[in-house]
Amino acid sequence: MGFKDIILHLLVSLIATAGFSVVFNIPRRHIAFCSMLGVVSWMLYLLLTPSLGAVAATFFGTCAIVLLSRVLAVVRKCPVAVLLIPGIITLAPGSAIYYTAYYFVTNDISSAGQYCFLTVKLALAIVLGIIVVTAIPMPHLKNLFSKKEKPSQ
Repeated sequence: MGFKDIILHLLVSLIATAGFSVVFNIPRRHIAFCSMLGVVSWMLYLLLTPSLGAVAATFFGTCAIVLLSRVLAVVRKCPVAVLLIPGIITLAPGSAIYYTAYYFVTNDISSAGQYCFLTVKLALAIVLGIIVVTAIPMPHLKNLFSKKEKPSQ
C-alpha cells in the first residue's frame, strides 16, 4: 500500500467517523475528537493486519480506542460512549457481513459460512477489547487529567 493509499484511507475514515458522529447526534464540540479516534482505530488496523491478521488487529485497535476514549472522556468531561461509539465504527465488520449475505443469496453456502464465522470473530474481538480495557480500574485517571482547583484562603 502506497503513501497516497494510506492518506486516502485515513481521510475517508476521518470523514466517515465525522458522518457517523453527526448521525448519532454527538455534540459538535466532540465531533473532531470522535473523528480523530476513528482515524487512529483505522490506522492501527491497517498497520497491524499484515502481521497479526484481521481479528487480532481489530482486538488491539479496539483496546487502544477504548483506552483513548476513557482518557478523553475525563479530559473532555463527557461520557465514554460519546467518544467510543463513533471512534470504533471503522472497525465494524461491514464487509464481512456484506459478503456473508451476498454468498448466502447466491447459494454459495460454504463461502457464506466462512464469512459468517469471520464476522462473528471480528465482532467478538471488538467486544473483548471493550471488556478488557473497561475492566482495568482507573481510579487515578480523573485526578491525573482534570484541572485541580486551588483551595480558597
